[in-house]
Amino acid sequence: MKMKNFTRRKFIVNTSAVTAGTLLSTRVPVFGASNKATVSGLALKGGTPVRTNGWLEWPVWDAEAEEPVLSVLRSGDWYRARGTKVDEFEKAYADFIGARRALATASGTTALETALHVLGVDAGDEVIVSPYTFIATYNVVLNQKALPVFADTDQETFTINPHKIEEKITEHTTAILPVHILGLPADMNRINAIARKHDLVVIEDACQAWLAEYEGKKCGTLGDLGCFSFQNSKHIPSGEGGAVTGNDDNIMDLCHSYHNCGRPYGKSRNEFTGYPFRGGNKRMMEYQAVILISQMKRAKKDADKRLENALYLDSKLKEIPGIITYKLADGADRSAYHLYPFRYKKDYFDGLPRDTFLKALSAEGIPCSGGYGPQYHDGLMEEALNSKGYQRLFSKQRLDAYREELKNLPDNDQLTREAVWLFQNMLLAEREDMDDIVNAIQKIYENRKQLI
Repeated sequence: MKMKNFTRRKFIVNTSAVTAGTLLSTRVPVFGASNKATVSGLALKGGTPVRTNGWLEWPVWDAEAEEPVLSVLRSGDWYRARGTKVDEFEKAYADFIGARRALATASGTTALETALHVLGVDAGDEVIVSPYTFIATYNVVLNQKALPVFADTDQETFTINPHKIEEKITEHTTAILPVHILGLPADMNRINAIARKHDLVVIEDACQAWLAEYEGKKCGTLGDLGCFSFQNSKHIPSGEGGAVTGNDDNIMDLCHSYHNCGRPYGKSRNEFTGYPFRGGNKRMMEYQAVILISQMKRAKKDADKRLENALYLDSKLKEIPGIITYKLADGADRSAYHLYPFRYKKDYFDGLPRDTFLKALSAEGIPCSGGYGPQYHDGLMEEALNSKGYQRLFSKQRLDAYREELKNLPDNDQLTREAVWLFQNMLLAEREDMDDIVNAIQKIYENRKQLI
């Protein structure tokens, strides 16, 4: 099935009528024994794995991109001020996601740091943050000497629960930092409405959400600024790299200044000389931009393939007891599927621990992960709260209350115990490979007593 501008909703409408027969004819039996893989012994117990073939290696390199990279390397113009490739990439990426401007940075982390600084997040402030995210989202707030205040997670969508945000707002709150984690869009309509009501800025952590869509717009274009990552595992990779996206020229000019040691940029060049702004070196290098320009050529086709396979997995996995597939937030059209997540309910597997389920699934030839843990208990929070800076900036009462807040994230805590991730490169395989995933999970379900 070719996927052209397909959304989740269009897929559901089409398959409900046109392809329902096809889906049913290829249906994997949940309790049946027609698939030999489900009745053989579990691979973890010495049986034959469902899958012995490997999966696509990532990242994928295009030999046609070698000459442009070599050309930059041979030129010696590796720094953006002496080259043209970073500028070229910025224009192409802005057009790619429908933003007015894009600024290339050294990483997704430096993109977030740039956005927070330019939008006024400062020492002593509080930022409402999603707790279910890569640790960089925590760190950038802490590095501003601000408090990352966590609103609990919506377990169905894996994203921040907008109904939990307002209760976290205080007089010191300056921003909301929603994360489109795993490529799943957060509920931006509700988040933006809360931000307008309380005069807060919104910075989208879209570091895993290239081409994810919310009400027809790309993630990273829905808040005051959006931030992306191009780290090695990402869908548009360059080893390291990031971008800030926005639609306000004045704000984007300030982002450029901040990422370039505080030098004036754009309109400010007519007003200032020297180094009139605080800043740092967060620049992307020329050869990274060349790699990204090449990688962008495959991004849309890959995204459509991931969507096709993810929606097929949705339709199959929900038939297996104890496997709860993700739900898109209200207003979300499609995920980027940086990871494919579902929740594992061990009670349906006779109490089989998730760690054992993960080992069994891996043994069947299906790579997987349990994802993020409750990172706010890992020690970094106490290290920050006990620092001289935080002791000066926040009262003892506020820090003690904050510690108690970290103990009251029940939905996120539960999600960290139940989540299972499949990796994005697996979604670039074919339909029969998706059947291997389904058959492996079904096999574990039907043979779960072997592991108790």
